[in-house]
Amino acid sequence: MIFKQLFETDSSTYTYLIADTDTGDAILIDPVLETVERDLQLLKDLNLSLNATLETHVHADHLTGARILKQKTGCKTAYPAMVQASCIDIGIREGSIFKVGNICINPLFTPGHTDHHHAFLIDSPIQKLLFTGDALLIEACGRTDFQSGNAEALYNSIHNKFFSLPGETLIYPGHDYEGRHVSSVAQEKARNPRLGGGKSKQQFIDIMNSLDLPYPRKIDFAVPGNLACGSCPDNVPEELKGSCPFHDQG
Repeated sequence: MIFKQLFETDSSTYTYLIADTDTGDAILIDPVLETVERDLQLLKDLNLSLNATLETHVHADHLTGARILKQKTGCKTAYPAMVQASCIDIGIREGSIFKVGNICINPLFTPGHTDHHHAFLIDSPIQKLLFTGDALLIEACGRTDFQSGNAEALYNSIHNKFFSLPGETLIYPGHDYEGRHVSSVAQEKARNPRLGGGKSKQQFIDIMNSLDLPYPRKIDFAVPGNLACGSCPDNVPEELKGSCPFHDQG
């Protein structure tokens, strides 16, 4: 298996490249519009064929690169099946394995950050790899104050779907803002300030309700844009039009 962790600086988003070395088939988890050319070059350098882009959820902090990648490579776009959008080719559901060559990816329905959020688990012979999207971050977790977020649902998702896995399971989050790259189930159960140390559900709800976070600066165009698989809507503010490369406008 080929595995690459890639980073987009403006939204602090991790994109993950996963490929089967035997077949050359590849996917990108949570690609970002601004880094499409980087991702295409990496695929070319590694002689890989992009089968699909795979979204954990409809993002509010960046535009996905799914549409442009489909245009340039012919790949499919995969979203959680409960997201209703005409641009989606593949609907992801828990219980239905998503295959990349001979690699099996297990979707896990993990609502709370959004009501449709899915994480992805690869149970390789050597190591379990868990791609948690925005549900569980390193020593943090995703917000629950917009996009049908729900703190109780997020607590249940993390405890039932993530913390039930073996402690050595590696956690690869959708974002990190402190220069960190990977965690583990054991570490988050012990050290996560919002969830670790056996915090109760009510303690977690109280923490989430008291965060008082700023309004996401891209949400008003990112959500409708991502429901169109990364098409730039008309309401992108002038100062943020860097999110819409010139070739994607008009």
